[in-house]
Amino acid sequence: MKGEYKVPGGKLVVVHADEVDGHLVNVAVSGDFFLEPDEALDALTSAIEGLPVTADAGEIARRVRTALPDDVVMLGFHPEAVATAVRRAIAHARSFTEYDWEYLAPTPMTAAEHMALDQVLAEELGEGRRGPTLRIWEWAEPAIIIGSFQSLLNEVDSEEAVARGIGVHRRISGGGTMFIEPGNTITYSIYAPGELLRGMSFADSYAFLDDWVLQALQSIGIAAEYKPLNDIASPEGKIGGAAQKRLGNGAVLHHVTMAYDIDADAMMRVLRIGREKLSDKGVASAGKRVDPIKSQSGLSREEVIDVMVSTFRSLYGLREGSITEAETHRMRELVETKYSSDEWLRRVP
Repeated sequence: MKGEYKVPGGKLVVVHADEVDGHLVNVAVSGDFFLEPDEALDALTSAIEGLPVTADAGEIARRVRTALPDDVVMLGFHPEAVATAVRRAIAHARSFTEYDWEYLAPTPMTAAEHMALDQVLAEELGEGRRGPTLRIWEWAEPAIIIGSFQSLLNEVDSEEAVARGIGVHRRISGGGTMFIEPGNTITYSIYAPGELLRGMSFADSYAFLDDWVLQALQSIGIAAEYKPLNDIASPEGKIGGAAQKRLGNGAVLHHVTMAYDIDADAMMRVLRIGREKLSDKGVASAGKRVDPIKSQSGLSREEVIDVMVSTFRSLYGLREGSITEAETHRMRELVETKYSSDEWLRRVP
């Protein structure tokens, strides 16, 4: 068995092991991490050797931590990362590079079309009619996107949104509200099989699926890091947030919206929850909490997207793809029957 886990913003941990009578044997731990003293690797490996395959990640991490010498130095990884790699080995999880990833380049769409297409592509992957896919969005209109379980009344000042010509829509994933301005927002979706995430916690899967983005942002001078549960941030402030939806057919939809630039005043006027969060912290401007990529990189939005796509391609491979006629037809159907309906928008008043 082999399990790999790349620590977000850190190093790769690889665990090889055999299973005999329900226990782990012939364990080998490797990776590009740093570990001192050298003898600590033997202690780490011995902590895993003989563990039952039913051991959970918490138990594995505790065993590793207890076995390590007091003077041990672990750089780029930690006991929890080792535990995740072990659980991924036991679960026979696959890695990014084992898939043939397809890229869907930005195509201008309305907010309702984007919501519908996310559902369609995830469903198609789960049914085996589409392979793992990366899609970069292009927004054709300003929008407010609320999470599947959010209250419309609590989150949005609807009168202000109407006055500004900003439509409000609900997506199928949970999480918080997205304030969208065409040209100022970078959004992407990953449609992946659940087997890619085997052996890791729901929380860990967020950072795992976005590690390539951290590397892309870091390559253009942004000190990006992941803030649990689902925020991408830098020392200057929050950059964006992620959300997920796991379908019953095994597909995982993971999407992220990041601020390239932002009209903080407009956001504060249309989002109620933003006012509460900021007043709570004694912060007068939303710019203190959401810091655009533009100000930190000096690059155009298109250049940032090019770096993101190039980074994904260099790490995992990526071929050009397209949306099928059947997917387009189903998307339009869902726009009419679901994502433009008042019933869906107000399912949580």
